[in-house]
Amino acid sequence: MKIDDRRGLPPMAMLHCFEMAAQLGSFTRAGAALQLTQSAVSRHISNLEQWLDAPLFDRNGRRVALNETGRLYLEEIGPALAAIRRATGRMIDPEPEHIIELAVLPGFGMRWLAPRLPRLTQRHPDLVVNIAARVDIFDFPREPFHAAIHVGKPDWPGAEHDLLFHEEVVPVISPALQAEHAISRAEDLLKVPLLVQSRRRDAWARWFALSGISAPDMQNLPSLSHFLMLAQSVKAGGGAALLPSFLIAPELEAGELVIPVNRPLPEDRSYWLAFPESSHKIRAFALFREWLHEECAGKANDIIA
Repeated sequence: MKIDDRRGLPPMAMLHCFEMAAQLGSFTRAGAALQLTQSAVSRHISNLEQWLDAPLFDRNGRRVALNETGRLYLEEIGPALAAIRRATGRMIDPEPEHIIELAVLPGFGMRWLAPRLPRLTQRHPDLVVNIAARVDIFDFPREPFHAAIHVGKPDWPGAEHDLLFHEEVVPVISPALQAEHAISRAEDLLKVPLLVQSRRRDAWARWFALSGISAPDMQNLPSLSHFLMLAQSVKAGGGAALLPSFLIAPELEAGELVIPVNRPLPEDRSYWLAFPESSHKIRAFALFREWLHEECAGKANDIIA
């Protein structure tokens, strides 16, 4: 059904009040945030419901709750309102052309990106990259970021993806523990405690299967939630673990960790640069993107001196 252009775009005051009330769960709090009275917010939302011919909130006395229709409507219009705010903000106060905002996974930022940033500064002295640690997938129009580092599949909603590198997972152990148990073959690793990352509890079972070894029950192995904590435990002699090689490059270079059996575990995981289409317009992002691709081209696991 064709909708008249004017009918398809409710007044902004209605949309603004609806969005704020939906986010805060209260007409009163929405009014305080918007510097309006509660009755003004209620009136705007009632007018929007009449405009749409559908209730957006369930009302029980003075209490209101967003209903399913309202939730679906908020999901549709929220990104559009955020995009309007960002576009208006850029017109009023244009973004500096030499600054980009980047969201990164903590481990990637600490172990891969940060050691390489001096090379970026050397090439582009005026380029400023502001980095924030994020592990969640967020909606770019609602956030200030120009790009994010993503691990897994290229499935960030509403974003383009550049492949950075595929993850390589290797078995590691401390040199002392390797010497103590004379570990040189896959089956030798069964002599020491096996540690796992909490979201990859099946990693050791899959790794031993590569060597045709039927390992005992691997479901109740000690686990740590973060790879870098796992690396520290292994370095202290706590056992062996399967870790992404790029995260432990400094320890391998220093000889604090060793790879006793050179048999990487294939993982269907890759690292990506995810970014919205709007970032193409940012000169600083283009420079950073070009540099990042050069760093990743065949050099994902290089050790930075």
